[in-house]
Amino acid sequence: MNKRILNIAIPNIISNITIPLLGIVDLSLVGHLESKVYIGAIALGSMIFNFIYWGFSFLRMGTSGFAAQAYGKKDFQDSFYQLYRALFVGLVGSVLLIIIQKPIDLLSFAIINGSDEVEFYARQYFHIRIWAAPATIAIYSISGWYIGMQNAKTPMIIAITVNLLNIGFNVLFIKVFGMKSDGVALGTVFAQYSGLIVSILFLSKNKKRLKKYLIWKDILQLNALKKFFNVNKDIFIRTMSLVIALSFFTAKSAKYGDTLLAVNTLLLQFFTIYAYIVDGFAYAGEALAGKYFGANDKFNLIKVSKHLFYWGLLMAVLFTAAYYFGDRMLLNVLTDNSEVIRNIQPYLFWVYLIPVLTFGAFIWDGIFIGVTASSSMRNAMLISTFLIFIPFYFLLHHFFGNHGLWAAFMLFMIARLVTLSLFASKNIYQRI
Repeated sequence: MNKRILNIAIPNIISNITIPLLGIVDLSLVGHLESKVYIGAIALGSMIFNFIYWGFSFLRMGTSGFAAQAYGKKDFQDSFYQLYRALFVGLVGSVLLIIIQKPIDLLSFAIINGSDEVEFYARQYFHIRIWAAPATIAIYSISGWYIGMQNAKTPMIIAITVNLLNIGFNVLFIKVFGMKSDGVALGTVFAQYSGLIVSILFLSKNKKRLKKYLIWKDILQLNALKKFFNVNKDIFIRTMSLVIALSFFTAKSAKYGDTLLAVNTLLLQFFTIYAYIVDGFAYAGEALAGKYFGANDKFNLIKVSKHLFYWGLLMAVLFTAAYYFGDRMLLNVLTDNSEVIRNIQPYLFWVYLIPVLTFGAFIWDGIFIGVTASSSMRNAMLISTFLIFIPFYFLLHHFFGNHGLWAAFMLFMIARLVTLSLFASKNIYQRI
């Protein structure tokens, strides 16, 4: 079982490493420019895209779960239908995003409270990066399908290609052409379309089956679409609740001023790095839990769940040690702004708590996605966001300031673990 987990987890970990690496390079590039406003601009601009792209991440997660269950049943026709449905929905949605980009801009910056200078550069960033939407959302669908089909190597190659090219383009536009945060946005656009081309080349290896199962009346069949949207609706609500929580964190950070906004943006990189590493095991949960659920194999479903938590705990211990001994080294890579480094010191202990307090939620997410227990994921996230995180922030920040914000965020992650654990028996294992 460990070998099966690692066969899927390791390629996803390798590909996921490039995502926070990209974030680190971006922050390092703008963190060494003459002003800290560029860090804030990327933070606020990225927050908007968290809403947009994470809102569409149901296409990756839902496609992964459905494809994994089809794989377990050995129903390859249905697996290709799931791919086509996801690509169709993604194309329609991404074109709509480009059309309504101005209203998104107006609504977003009516909610965000940043300085005028930060908002100017964040708007610039947004209106460039939005053009990457069709490519980004299509890659979500294709990667999710490959993971569901127990193929983690192809999404790894796609992700590494996209993120390494993104780093290269960003360095080119900022260091060579003298651009600022707008260079980061333009680099993302170029990289995403390059990744889409690579994704299409991989899919072309299945050219015969792609043509054979391109039957639109079956792909867009009403009952199948209803099931597709019911599961993905719950994943969408769950994901948007998560985005609201992270965006709430960034928005409240901005209210503390540009310096603490930069501080929290840098500290969140520690969370992001760890999240993407442990997500490799969550992806293994999606593929294997979905496969065993589709095959009606309760014994192996329980077995893989236990093993995934063992691996998650091991990662938590390793990363706690790494963060404790290596935090300042990473910070020096991210920025040389003395004011930011000085103000970040009192908050470093939150970094050491991240791995142990968060790994369980990530592992459960993968298992729940694999068995498409989407309503339970939705309910757990709604409880954690709106009954725990936001109320506790308003309770704590008056007394503890930015520490209160971090404490509320940690309570949010703990609540996700507790609620999903309570829902697991009835909504996963008793369904077989």
